[in-house]
Formats: sequence, C-alpha cells, structure tokens
Amino acid sequence: MPSINVLPRDLAELIAAGEVVERPASVVKETVENSIDAGARHITVEIARGGVTYIRITDDGCGISRDDVPKAFLRHATSKINTAEDLDRIMTLGFRGEALAATAAVARVELFTKTAEEPLGTHYMIEGGAEMLCEESGCPEGTTLVIRDLFYNIPARMKFLKKDATEGAAVKAIVDRAALSNPQIAFKFIRDGEQVFTTSGNGDLQGAIYSVLGREFAKSLIPVDYQYDGVGVSGFVSKPVSCKASRTGQITFLNGRLVMSKTVMAAVEQAYKNSAMVGKFPAFVLNVSVPFEAVDVNVHPAKTEVRFSDEKRIFSAVHYAVKSAIAAGDTRPEIVPTAQKKPFFMHMDAAEYRQSAVAFEEKPKSAPKDTPRFERLSDQNTPFFLRKEFIEAEKRLAEKERALNITRESDEEIVSPAAAEPQTDAQKTEPQEVLRPQEKEEPQEAEYDPKAEILFIGEAFSTYIIVSRGESIFLIDKHAAHERLIYNELKGRETIESQPLLEPVAVRLEGDKYIAAIDSAELLLRAGIELEDFGDGTVLVRAVPAALAREDVAAMVEEAVTSISETGSVELSALDDIFHTVSCKAAIKAGYITSREELLSLAKRVIDNPDVMYCPHGRPVAFEIKRRELERHFGRIQ
Repeated sequence: MPSINVLPRDLAELIAAGEVVERPASVVKETVENSIDAGARHITVEIARGGVTYIRITDDGCGISRDDVPKAFLRHATSKINTAEDLDRIMTLGFRGEALAATAAVARVELFTKTAEEPLGTHYMIEGGAEMLCEESGCPEGTTLVIRDLFYNIPARMKFLKKDATEGAAVKAIVDRAALSNPQIAFKFIRDGEQVFTTSGNGDLQGAIYSVLGREFAKSLIPVDYQYDGVGVSGFVSKPVSCKASRTGQITFLNGRLVMSKTVMAAVEQAYKNSAMVGKFPAFVLNVSVPFEAVDVNVHPAKTEVRFSDEKRIFSAVHYAVKSAIAAGDTRPEIVPTAQKKPFFMHMDAAEYRQSAVAFEEKPKSAPKDTPRFERLSDQNTPFFLRKEFIEAEKRLAEKERALNITRESDEEIVSPAAAEPQTDAQKTEPQEVLRPQEKEEPQEAEYDPKAEILFIGEAFSTYIIVSRGESIFLIDKHAAHERLIYNELKGRETIESQPLLEPVAVRLEGDKYIAAIDSAELLLRAGIELEDFGDGTVLVRAVPAALAREDVAAMVEEAVTSISETGSVELSALDDIFHTVSCKAAIKAGYITSREELLSLAKRVIDNPDVMYCPHGRPVAFEIKRRELERHFGRIQ
C-alpha cells in the first residue's frame, strides 16, 4: 500500500486555488465582491486579452490597513466570520477568505490600498504565494488590485482556457451582473483599452439594465415589487410577447448575491404559463430578499448555488409576484408599421408644392446683379442636378422680368409678374393676396374611448376578425380569443362538467405522483377527474372532463399529477394543462365559417376585457394598429 504523505504548502495552495480560480472571470467575481463588501461607490474593472495577462480592479471602498495587508493573502483569513453562529447569518458576498489567497497562488498580484485613518497607503506585491514587496505608497483611499499573468506557474491550466474573446465575454457577464445587483454603485468596464459600458450608480435599476443589457431589452420590461410571507421580490420581468428562445436572459439575485436557483426559475416560468408561447422563456432581473438565516449560501465553492430552508415559500412568493406584475403591467401588443424613407421630392404634398412654386416665382424686385439669388441651392455643397435646375430657373425668371420691364428696388418687397399689368379701381382698393407655404399642423391622436362603438370590418382567411374602435383597428385570432375566454370561465367555476367512463381505467403512478394524486383527489374532481386509490401505486379513474372523453385517460391523469408534484402546491394552477386542453377542444376552430354576429360578439368580449391578451398556450389573441401609424406608413404625416 502506498504511504501517505503530507503535501507541501505551495502544492496544497495550488490545488485549493483550482477550486476558486477556474478562469479570469472567477478572479473578477471574487475581487469585485470584495470591493462591494468594502462599501465602494465606484468600481472600475479593466482587462486585457480576456483577463489572462492583465486584470485591474479599482474601488473607493474602505481600504485595508497596512498591518492587515499580508494577512489578507493568507488562506481562510477574513474579517466577516468570527464564530460558528455567524455562518447562519451571512450578510456579505465574500466570507471564506479564499479569494486573494487563491489568486495570489496562481498569478502575479500587486495591491495599492489606503484607509481613511492612514496618512499613506500600502504597496504590496506577491507572486505565486510568495511575498515580494510591502512598502508605504501614496495612493487614493480605497483599493486597486492588479493581477498579471494568470496561471503563469501552472502551464497545464492554460490549455483549458478559451479564446481571449470568450474569456473576455465571461468577465463582462460577471461585471454585468454585479452592476445589475448593485445599481447604487457606479461601474465601469474597460476591455483592451476601450470602455464597454458604464452605469450611473444613482440606484435606478432600469437605468442600469439600459446601460448593461441595451435599449431593446430595457423597454420591454414590467416592474415587479411584491411582499409575501416575509419574502420580498423586486426587479423587472419581460412582457410575454418579448420572451426569448432560451434562458440566457434570466438573472436572479438573492439578497444581492448572484445565484442560480431552479426554484426561482420554475416559479417565474409557471407564472408565464398562460401568457408565454410554448418553447419561449421569460427574461427577468429579479432580486429575492429573504431572512439571512433562511438560506444557506455555503453549499458551493463559487457560492452560485444556495439552499432554502422553505422552498415552497420562495416558490409561492416569486410566482405571485410575477403573476401580479404581468396582470398589472402588460398591455395588448401593437403592430407598428416600419417607416419608409421618402425620396427627396416627396416631402411635400400637392398643396405645399403649388404654394412653393408661386413663392419661387415671386422674388425681390431689387438686388445687386452680381449677388446670386439662389445661394442656398446653387452653392458648391448642393448636388449638381439641383444646382443646374435652379440656375436655369433663375435665367428664365430674369428673362421674364426683362420682358415685363420689372426693376428691383428692395429685397423686402415682393412683386409677381401680374403686377406689371394695369389694374382696375376695384383691384386697387383690395390688396392682392400672395400665396405662401403654410405650416402643416401635426394631427393630434384622438384619445382612446372605451365607450366608442366597435365596428365590424370583416374576417381574413376565416381566422382573423377585423374590427375598429375609435382611432384603432384590431386584428383578432378567433380561435385563440375564444380559447382564452373559455379557459377564464373554467378557472372561475367551482367544478368542470365530467363524464363517467363505462369502465374505470387503472393508472399506475410512481413515487411522488401517486402521493400527489391521492392527496389532491378533491382538486382533481374540481377539474372533472374522479379517481380513487386502488393501492400499490395505482389509482382508478372513474370520470374525466366531458370535452376530453376521447382523450388518453392515463396520459391526462399523469400529466395533471406531475404538475401538482412538481409545483408542490395545488393553489398555483397545477391543473392548468387540463384547463388548456378543455378550452382548446371547445373553442371555435380557425378556418371554420362563423357568422358575422358571432364574430362581432367575440370581438367585443376581447376588446372590452383587458385580461384577454394571450391564449392559454401563450399566443397573442389580438393586435392593435393605431390610425396614426397607418397614416405615417402611407406618408400622410411625417
């Protein structure tokens, strides 16, 4: 049997560093969290070559005293944990005392730091865990940490790093999330000498989202602010129509700490179940606030995974928060036609063009002959074809003036060619009106009148109802609309009409599904499913919803109890799938012939009900087109 050896200190530190420092993004995450814990109001992160060769993090936090600087680079040296009881109430992002020690073991590290009490700061250098320099230095209050040549002493680790662009993107993702979780801190990120983004630090989360994630993402958000059973949920979620094809836009913070929580993700997606399209995922930036003793953040080396003492309470709080936000903040989607760029000669309507032509003929009576009268359009900055056109027009006008013997005396007075003809006494007493271009008034958009009559226009492709009300046109998917109305009605009923089966169907269920079916028998009966325990993991189904009598009974029951067992709560619409199926089977079908009266009645129920915006499967029910947008598209207004 091989003998047991105690590893040397330097080798043990390299192994320990591998648990914390996987790539440059790991270093940035740990050190930025230390800056946040230090009370910084401004944090700057700068990297070069993806952070492999250079990382600099500067903050204006409290700094580190000179005596504590060498100790800060020792393993498990921390100012945040003193007793075992402190582990139950961790209120900071960093607490293990591993970040600086792990980084110093695999890189060349240089530190500049100063506290408010010390007249001078400290300059400290350490390479591969060995101290190289510790001296006084003039530096501003706060801390600047410079990391060079990551993994210089472990070449084998270098081959696991990605391209510089990939590593840089991972670093940016870390800084993005730090800025979003702390909108009260001004962040600046610089990559290869170029500033990527900066945040104001004024505490406005939506402003931080705009700076970090972009304008399009920021303008599609709905605010969330909710309290439930001691749990606070705040932030923003995307509108159902703006859901994405993946979960990459889902960002969760727990007490300000970036985490990956399946509980939160499942709760949000459950809240969107009746609004988002199938296969689409909601995007969100949510901060969940819970009592510190109710969560364990010490279950993962990178502290990205957490464990809750009461998963069901967190699920319910997030679900209700997002559901309430969607109900209050979502609006019916609009169709906005794409604006078309007009050619140069199409900026005026016919009346403006005629008035401009008259004004063009009416020029000042006197002007120096050597002064061009079309300076603005005949200079060298004007396109050639325009200069030529106006120069020729000037020549024709000059010839006409000479033929009529018109003299120019003042630039202020305007005379038309008709002024040279003799005038009658009646004409002399009434001044002649000169037509001038008139300023075109921008049409004011009429306010939406909920009492205005809904006018039936027609139906397209035997599927889409077209109606108008006030200044809007509505396109309504008749199947989706009817399906949603039936679904809402079913949700409001005490029970769904069921149909007894000729023979009971035995359904075999396993584990939690069997327990969920037995415990939720009353809820299933409300949904039209009557079952009883047959023992040994089997239930007998005696009745099903009337609309689903021909469906696969076993699959229907398994789907229902699976939903109950996964959510852990029968109060959170665990039977939505059954309601979906029933409403879909009973709704008007696309392509079927429907009477005008039925279509108009359906349109009125949809437009007058702001809750009917999506079918149970998440497809939009109706789109609105504003009259103003149509007129802009057809060139009637600018």
